[in-house]
Amino acid sequence: MRAPSFWSHGGLAPALLAPAAWAYDLAGRIERGSTRPERVAAPVICIGNIVAGGAGKTPVAISIAKRLAARHRHPHFVSRGYGGSAAGPLQVDRARHDSRMVGDEPLLLARAAPTWVSRDRADGARAAITAGADVIIMDDGMQNNSLAKDLTLLVVDGGYGFGNGRIMPAGPLRESIQSGLARADAVVLVGTDTSGAARDIAERKPIIPARLMPGAGAEDIFNRDVVAFAGIGRPQKFFDTLAEIGARVVVTESFADHHPYTADEVMRLVETAAAREAIVVTTEKDAVRLPPEAQPMVKVLAVELQWGDPHQIDALLAKLS
Repeated sequence: MRAPSFWSHGGLAPALLAPAAWAYDLAGRIERGSTRPERVAAPVICIGNIVAGGAGKTPVAISIAKRLAARHRHPHFVSRGYGGSAAGPLQVDRARHDSRMVGDEPLLLARAAPTWVSRDRADGARAAITAGADVIIMDDGMQNNSLAKDLTLLVVDGGYGFGNGRIMPAGPLRESIQSGLARADAVVLVGTDTSGAARDIAERKPIIPARLMPGAGAEDIFNRDVVAFAGIGRPQKFFDTLAEIGARVVVTESFADHHPYTADEVMRLVETAAAREAIVVTTEKDAVRLPPEAQPMVKVLAVELQWGDPHQIDALLAKLS
């Protein structure tokens, strides 16, 4: 879905949708309250958010897996596999699986550590442990209560924060700020806090600052005319990043989050770029949803998470038994 513009501000639409938001919130609280979390034979780290759309969860999860591996741990990811058809438990094989089967985020996670797609997260965790995992990282599991969690990190985009602060469909929240913070051990605040999100968090939970830095591919995009496209939670964030690294963004096109691209859509963008003597650029998450024949036509900008104070996150990871 594409986030409505009113999710970032107040107005008539959020007020009219308030009864539906109340019902959505009630249903979520009932579901979470009626599910008894299962304890598995390995510590579970939950990387989640309370806002629909991208906040930076996947880069946070990948960075944590790498930090655990540096401690000689054996982390495995467990993901619902949003957008994929596989019910699982299924270990992601990048050579055999595509986004239509396992979703886009698991394909990215599988580059960093073994990754399991499972609609039943407890089943996925047990399969991972059988395969050798000694730490489970739940990707996007904030509202899933099927697994007992040993560490819950709430990821917040500093530029967007909590939007208009209302629950879906009146706003972008999957649950109230209060309930989400109550279940979090700490908040990873990604990027500069231009939204004022820290005010809602202050004195409730520790804040761990982080930012996304351009990774592989940035040097090929610098000082180039660019046709940029993205189907992520906040495409404008990607377009702004391109401008920040010195690309001249001449055309942008936004798609719905997790949009499955067709060859015709990519070819249209390639033709637009050719007419402007530009290159076509997208995100890593979008790239795994491109048809194989279209992938060589598109440049990809990777991002990496940089912690403001690595000792903060390392101290939390050190507490895991």
